[in-house]
Amino acid sequence: MATPDAPAEAPRTSNINVRRGEALVVVDHVDKHYGDLHVLKDINTVVNRGEVVVVIGPSGSGKSTLCRAINRLETIDGGSITIDGVPLPEEGKALATLRADVGMVFQSFNLFAHKTVLENVTLGPIKVRGLKKKDAEEKAMQLLDRVGVANQAKKMPSQLSGGQQQRVAIARSLAMNPKLILMDEPTSALDPEMINEVLDVMIGLASEGMTMIVVTHEMGFARKAADRVLFMADGAIVEEATPEEFFTNPQSGRAKDFLSKILDH
Repeated sequence: MATPDAPAEAPRTSNINVRRGEALVVVDHVDKHYGDLHVLKDINTVVNRGEVVVVIGPSGSGKSTLCRAINRLETIDGGSITIDGVPLPEEGKALATLRADVGMVFQSFNLFAHKTVLENVTLGPIKVRGLKKKDAEEKAMQLLDRVGVANQAKKMPSQLSGGQQQRVAIARSLAMNPKLILMDEPTSALDPEMINEVLDVMIGLASEGMTMIVVTHEMGFARKAADRVLFMADGAIVEEATPEEFFTNPQSGRAKDFLSKILDH
């Protein structure tokens, strides 16, 4: 959350006091088209080390495209994205290194169906980081315990509930010691009773200082865990503010309309 001495009016990034560190992700004048559709329009934002940024907005606003562009699952047509001072690589070994440093949690879990929970979490550290199997398994069990599914380690993903699978996906991401975790609608595929168990893990990560960019419809999470909210509509960042400012005093008509529709239900 913003510190108590943060300025009262902070629609711009530069006015917001965040908890830690220097810039980790810099998105500079980014554009993206799908044919004639302009899905990202001159996107500019900075995410600082240790900051939790929540991206919200109506469907089709470009939120997921932005999230996926940050680890180059989507290419961009203009502008630049740097992570820890390094521009996103085009392909090859440098891109693999980037993907190892930037964790991604998808709405559909994306676990390997033919591998056990433990194997899902240890695969990256063994193959990419070069950890010995014993060390990788020890660390994986610690992470599975941390997200509350250590007792499921020998099961296959299909034997787990959606909430359990998503918590395994988060553990798998953490196993790589990422600099940053991107989460693209991590609770949208879950039954309502499973959402809180995943949100609790996410809130715990936020409190520990993990840098996160989270695309979500969960306004409670945004209010509780975010340092900053980016509100997107029609491919652009319309508003950028602390959660308190955004939810109590949105500046744009587009944000006011969005909030009136979701907070009244």
